[in-house]
Amino acid sequence: MVNTKVTLCGIEMDNPIIPASGTFGFGYEFAELYDINCLGTFSFKGTTVEPRFGNPTPRIAECPSGMLNAVGLQNPGMEKVISEELPKLSQCFHKPVMANVSGFAIDEYVTLCEKFDELPQIGWLEVNISCPNVHGGGMSFGTDPKMAAEVTSAVRKVTNKPLIIKLSPNVTDIAAIAKACEDAGADGVSLINTLLGMRIDLKKKKPLLANGTGGLSGSAILPLAVRMVYQVYKAVKIPIVGMGGVSTAEDVLELMLAGATAVEVGAANLVNPWACRDIINDLPKTMEKYHVNNLEDLIGGAHR
Repeated sequence: MVNTKVTLCGIEMDNPIIPASGTFGFGYEFAELYDINCLGTFSFKGTTVEPRFGNPTPRIAECPSGMLNAVGLQNPGMEKVISEELPKLSQCFHKPVMANVSGFAIDEYVTLCEKFDELPQIGWLEVNISCPNVHGGGMSFGTDPKMAAEVTSAVRKVTNKPLIIKLSPNVTDIAAIAKACEDAGADGVSLINTLLGMRIDLKKKKPLLANGTGGLSGSAILPLAVRMVYQVYKAVKIPIVGMGGVSTAEDVLELMLAGATAVEVGAANLVNPWACRDIINDLPKTMEKYHVNNLEDLIGGAHR
């Protein structure tokens, strides 16, 4: 019998599978399709202090082996998430959940983390300093080690919950940024977020997305995710949540060999809403196929 359990920043999970923020709503939408308690956990929709309508439409564009999105952090805002969304989630998900928080200034990140720190329902804080689809914040914090460290240090002071900093791949040295976050007090890092891309409408002769650019996700970016997780594992001692193009149990094992403790699944949920359930169901037989008895033994195996 194989063991799929992993421990992420001190919290044990039944398996390493985590639907990525922005692809799983607040969970209860998917609970109508299957029992989401089979998940290790999930990262709920990126939340900002104030409600956001997001970017103008069109904000989704298909492309070979992936998709572009420029949703722009649409969410009901911190207060409604706490008063409405999380109580609804508690009716169908009975494990600690990961809160994904985004901001446009350091004090906004601090406000969100301070508020969410009070909630027993939340196990981890995933601090998104990597969103490429908003202006005046988002990715700008995640492209400079000094700024990434400033955000990390500020939120570290207001929470005792495990703090996972979500990093951008749109940089020249992601390992240096991960190390800066570790030194500033992060308990873990998650990577990669989407890569900045664009498509152009041949008939209209202008970008397909109203935002111009969008974040590329899907199977096309898996090799980049594997490479960056591999590099970051060599640079830090804190756990890594790997993501980027994951759609199969084999992809999960590959990212764990590169150094990930847990694995987020993003765009695959938008193609197949049962994707995470299917990966979890496939995991034991895939482990047996590759002679893996204990999943935690696989973490960083490609470095040994």
